[in-house]
Amino acid sequence: SLSYLEEKRSTLSNSILFYMHAGSGNHGCEAIVNSLCHMIETPVVVMSNDKVEDEKYSMPNYCTILQERKFERNRLAHVLYYIYRKITKDKESFIRYRYHQVIGKKKYPLAVSIGGDNYCYDMMLNDLFLTNGAFNHAGTKTVLAGCSIEPELLQRKEIIEDLAKYHTIIARESITYEALVDKYDSNNVKPGIILCPDPAFALGLKEKKHLPEVFNEKEVIGINVSPLIQESEGKAGITLENYSELIRYILETTDYNVVLMPHVVWERNDDRKPLKYLHEIFKDSNRVFMIEDGTCEELKYCISKCKLFIGARTHATIAAYSTCVPTLVVGYSVKARGIANDIFGQWENYVLPVQQLCEKGQLIAAYQWLADNEQSIRSHLQETMPEYCNRAKETGKIIEDIYRKVKED
Repeated sequence: SLSYLEEKRSTLSNSILFYMHAGSGNHGCEAIVNSLCHMIETPVVVMSNDKVEDEKYSMPNYCTILQERKFERNRLAHVLYYIYRKITKDKESFIRYRYHQVIGKKKYPLAVSIGGDNYCYDMMLNDLFLTNGAFNHAGTKTVLAGCSIEPELLQRKEIIEDLAKYHTIIARESITYEALVDKYDSNNVKPGIILCPDPAFALGLKEKKHLPEVFNEKEVIGINVSPLIQESEGKAGITLENYSELIRYILETTDYNVVLMPHVVWERNDDRKPLKYLHEIFKDSNRVFMIEDGTCEELKYCISKCKLFIGARTHATIAAYSTCVPTLVVGYSVKARGIANDIFGQWENYVLPVQQLCEKGQLIAAYQWLADNEQSIRSHLQETMPEYCNRAKETGKIIEDIYRKVKED
């Protein structure tokens, strides 16, 4: 009915929009939305790359999910828009098609890009630039939240110009924050720049159904690996070689069980593939187990039960840090170094860059340091995490305050 449509439009125009959400099959993406929705009183609408995927996990409990429109599902539209763009040079037309429900009629005062480290990937830059521009041209203010950006990328003029269009940038670690402040100090046009921990540090826990009995039998070492770090390795195959050597070392020198934890389950980028490879090697030991997929809150609960955690995915390690589990990050970018540096005052020993893996035994050595310093690390986390997680909640307040101001304007 007309009254229903008017009510719906009113509801959406009085909401905060999240965009650049890739889908909850990446449980880090899910954790960001879940956490922010708990911090923000204003209704949240999420423009999603995969609404069906989101509905499988926790997001429907906290926000309204809209599906992006995709050209691959409408070939005629793709051809027509291509011709239109060719003639008019209007590159943002593709974005207006993709986000047709939220761009063009000033429905939203504020749109928040929640893509984390999207600016670190060349394949993402064109969409980021065009979407930020399209929202700004439609009169919608934009915020870049929870971001990490490699400092050397700020030498690129096109990135600097695009970032300047944001009303506010919220950096989730100090390496990115300091690089942004340094770069924009000499510019007349600059966004607001704020440092605030990743919102997922404030994510809640939910007991996982059918939790494996392994957690009740012995102490557990949690392990996560991803295809993404395999792509960044300097020597082909060295990542899984180091992980398999580590698991063998744990089995031979301790009585701990090992639990393999997937945190991204996209077909195109699935943690379960390398983890299943590792499980196949050690399945006959009856001490190495795979955790089934679950919501971000359920996976955080499983991670919180670990004695130590060795992880590649940022939000798997955030789940560990925030529950005071001593953690070694097998990282590939600024986000791992920056987060560890903010928590411990240094990233060395807490982060093993995958690019530095060149021989067997390196991961064992890094694990040994973690195990040797377990008690002091846990004590430090227990002392610092309550305040750190409370600071993470400030992201919601910052976004809410910006929303109120831009609505008044």
